Amino acid sequence: MPQAAEQLQKWVRRSHPAPKAKARLVCLPHAGGSASFYFPVSKALAPAVEVLAIQYPGRQDRRHEPNIPSIPDMADQIFAAVRPLDDRPLALFGHSMGAVLAYEVALRMQDAGLSSPVRLFTSGRRAPSCRRDERIPVESDEQLVAELRKLSGTDATMLADPELLEMIMPAIRSDYDAVLSYQYEPGRKLDCPVTVLTGDSDPRVTVDEAAAWEHHTTGPTDLHVLPGGHFYLVDQNERVIELLAERLVPRDAAAPPGPRGLTSARSASP
Repeated sequence: MPQAAEQLQKWVRRSHPAPKAKARLVCLPHAGGSASFYFPVSKALAPAVEVLAIQYPGRQDRRHEPNIPSIPDMADQIFAAVRPLDDRPLALFGHSMGAVLAYEVALRMQDAGLSSPVRLFTSGRRAPSCRRDERIPVESDEQLVAELRKLSGTDATMLADPELLEMIMPAIRSDYDAVLSYQYEPGRKLDCPVTVLTGDSDPRVTVDEAAAWEHHTTGPTDLHVLPGGHFYLVDQNERVIELLAERLVPRDAAAPPGPRGLTSARSASP
């Protein structure tokens, strides 16, 4: 198998192939998250938009692969995986850690002289230029579990199950290490439109920090503040999917509404 095809197969999950879709949407999960988080979104947007969910190593069908505790290294590999997908307009959506990765992948597309994403969707993450002196105490597993409980990002039954915790903790810890060590490179800007989504009571993102994404592109930016915390997009799934469809599909080409929703099986992310 050619290297590009192998990279695509390793990183991308296509739950609802849509060969006649007007656009593709690459979705990048939060810390500790997996491609299955976006299965309902894929189902809802098909066949007008083909959703390609990124599967990070260290979880689900890639659970035996080593985790990658580095945003730049992950972005390099994700970019290599999606690079061949240039036959149709391509957009990027990322939640929390996924927003940072989506931004870095978009920069790599631009640097390589490829067509920029038709739109970047950032969700549940402050703009890269908004640095916080944020010392999240996650040195021990107990501290990390307390952080997960605080963000309400992981099913309480999972956090109470020692065997499940043993399975998911390495991926979550690796992702936290990646995000907390990420260094934004000042002066670099995208040239694509950016749609910013955030919850009005997210403890990790203020509305001003979300709005600051406008400083990271020369294109237009629109901000949407929805009710909820860090995982507002689960409870507000219908509105989120409507926003995606409104910006990716011409009104006359939109598919009839299908089953909607973001899966509630999730892990919290910084």
